[in-house]
Amino acid sequence: MLVAPVDPWSWFGPGRALGLDKHGGTSSLLFQSWFHSSGVLQSGPPQSGFFSPIDGVMLPAGTFSNRVAFITGGGTGLGRAMTTTLSQLGAQCVIASRKLDVLQHTAEEISSQTGNKIHAVQCDVRDPQAVSRCVDQMESQTGLPDVIINNAAGNFVCPSERLSPNGWKSITDIVLNGTAFVTLELGKRLIQNQKGASFLAITTIYAESGSGFVAPSASAKAGVEALYKSLAAEWGRYGHRFNIIQPGPIRTKGAFSRMDPTGAFEKLMINRIPTGRLGKPSEIANLAAYMSSSYASWMSGAVIRFDGGEYVSMAGEFNELRRVTPDQWTVMEAMIRSTKGS
Repeated sequence: MLVAPVDPWSWFGPGRALGLDKHGGTSSLLFQSWFHSSGVLQSGPPQSGFFSPIDGVMLPAGTFSNRVAFITGGGTGLGRAMTTTLSQLGAQCVIASRKLDVLQHTAEEISSQTGNKIHAVQCDVRDPQAVSRCVDQMESQTGLPDVIINNAAGNFVCPSERLSPNGWKSITDIVLNGTAFVTLELGKRLIQNQKGASFLAITTIYAESGSGFVAPSASAKAGVEALYKSLAAEWGRYGHRFNIIQPGPIRTKGAFSRMDPTGAFEKLMINRIPTGRLGKPSEIANLAAYMSSSYASWMSGAVIRFDGGEYVSMAGEFNELRRVTPDQWTVMEAMIRSTKGS
């Protein structure tokens, strides 16, 4: 155990916690060399056993009976998971994306599982006219929705110095413009019909912090969050709620094939997540269902980070010290004490 001086945090100040002498000299270099060569940064214990996910639907059956839910990007990944959960809870779901064959296949599979009709509507969210036609079709089939989930997205990793204007535009058109076109088209029609609704956007934890190598996505997702916060303040008077989920890393086929083609990055992600595992689509689906339900009717303008603690793990300057073993702490304590307060 480290015996703290009067100010316990001074052990972790810029000098003492790293074994620095008062000039930042030799002891610093020796300590850093030991720290990196001793295997300190190896993965920690399998704490994921403490945080096992629970499968199944969280809310009571019938929570969304007589409700219509519209989900963009509903044919695959998180969109498919959210659609499945909402359908299980009684919602009549409408899923939209560019690939009608994928949507139809997903609709048939979910309908056979839940017994509720899933409507597949082709829509390119980048095109405001296509969005308007999509909403026309939905309105004729189901009426205007009670729940809107903007989940359609696109992303790729790229050094920003290699990023082309088309690369920038391809992501921002889907994520920011697409969310705006869907939200504004549906919002205006709902207001005209004096119908309230819950709007939910799926963003990312780096919408808050920014992130290198995904600048278009980070910028677009941050814009989506600003849009939803703005409308939460402005359109509550019309019976509309706007909320945001920032998921951490969740294994979905499409996202991981594009963002982590070798699988190496997944190991690094797991090592920095305090709960020791990736998220599951069903966990996001349960949270999305709650936030879109009447159980959360007082929630608006909220941003929920759902990432197993990854964001705070990366944010803390000394959080990597969790990799240090008890024996290594003993060595560190001796090194720190040897500085004699200098």
